[in-house]
Parts: sequence; structure tokens; C-alpha cells
Amino acid sequence: MNTTLSPMLSVRRGKDAVAFYEAAFDARVLFRLDGEDGSLVAQFSLGKSQFWIADESPGHKNFSPETLGGATTRMVLVVDDPDAAFARAITAGATEVVPLTDQPYGWRVGRVVDPFGHHWEIGKPLSS
Repeated sequence: MNTTLSPMLSVRRGKDAVAFYEAAFDARVLFRLDGEDGSLVAQFSLGKSQFWIADESPGHKNFSPETLGGATTRMVLVVDDPDAAFARAITAGATEVVPLTDQPYGWRVGRVVDPFGHHWEIGKPLSS
């Protein structure tokens, strides 16, 4: 068995989050479970990577950044064209946190926050 690690993001409004991640990052839903109470769990593929989302569940100590008042992690999205990916995320409803720029440490990178409070650094290493 291969070992993998896939983050699971806690969100409010899971159904809206599915639509956002599809539009912003061209993520593809691999699995989706809609609960009778309106809650949702979904697994996405994003290039060669995967991630999950689930509606927050305070009874299980799973809180969204909206509830916490900030995110505890950042997702790093490495893409061939960070300018296009950054613009697509903004168009889909993300908010710019740090503009996309060439950094002295050899990366072109910027950061957005999605409508659910998760921070995404979008970039790629610069060519030598």
C-alpha cells in the first residue's frame, strides 16, 4: 500500500465550497456524501493531489476558519501558470492576501483566502 496524505478542510456551507473549489481550482469531485441534516463531505482531485472538505462539526472539535476567526494552515498550490491560477481563484470569489510576485528566494507566489477562510499560496519555482 502506498502512503498518502490528504488534508481535510473544515468549512461552513459545504455545498457552496464544492462549487467554489471546482470553479477556482478546477478541482474534480471524486466522492461526495450529503447528510440528511444538510452537511457534506467531499473528496477532490487537483492535478496529482487530493484534498477533502467537510462541514464543520463542533461536536467532534472540527471548526472552520470562520468559526475560529482565522486559519491554522495554508494550502500550497504549485502550478505551471500561477498568474492564471491566481486570477481564476480571484474571479471565483477568493480575496487577495499577498499579491503574486517574484520572490528573492526563487519562487513566483501569492496568497489568496477563499470564501471559507482557508489560505492558498499559489505559485511555482522560478527557472534558473
